Amino acid sequence: MTIAAPTQAATAAAYVLGLALTLALAGCLTPRRWWRRPTAGNLALAGGGTLAFGVLFCLMFAALMPARPARPAEPLPFAERFPPPPARTLPAARYRVIDDLNLRAAKATGAPRVAVLPAGTLVTPTGALDGDWLQVRARLEGRPVEGWVSSLWLRRVDEGRIGQH
Repeated sequence: MTIAAPTQAATAAAYVLGLALTLALAGCLTPRRWWRRPTAGNLALAGGGTLAFGVLFCLMFAALMPARPARPAEPLPFAERFPPPPARTLPAARYRVIDDLNLRAAKATGAPRVAVLPAGTLVTPTGALDGDWLQVRARLEGRPVEGWVSSLWLRRVDEGRIGQH
C-alpha cells in the first residue's frame, strides 16, 4: 500500500493539533508551578511533543487521504526534444580565398591565428563544417597548413564556369 503525501494545509493542521495536544497533556500531567517561568525544559517538552504528535497526525492524515494521481513527467529539455542536426560535410571541392583570410586553430574569431592565407590561395575542405566555419587544408610557402576559416571569404574554383557552356 502506498501512502499519499499530505498537502501543506494538512501538514500545518497536523502540527497545530500536535501542539494543542502537547499543551493539553503537559497542563494535565505536570505541576502548575513548572509552567510559571519559561525554561529550556519547558521548550523541549513543548517542541518535542509538537514534533512527535505532528508526525503522528501527518501519518494518519496521509493514510486517510486518497492517493493523488501521479504528476505527468516533466517535458524533455528543448535540446533533447530537438537534437541538433548532424555535422554537415561538403563535397570534395577546391576553393579560392577572395581576400586575405585568417586561418584559425578553432572555429571562432577569438581562436589563435595559425596563418594568414593571401587572396587567391587554393584551399581544400577536410569535410568538417559548423555554421559558416569550414575546416580546410592549404599550402602556404610550400608547407601544409590546416585550420578553420570563415566560408564567407571563399569561392569555389569552378564557380566562374557555372552556367557557361
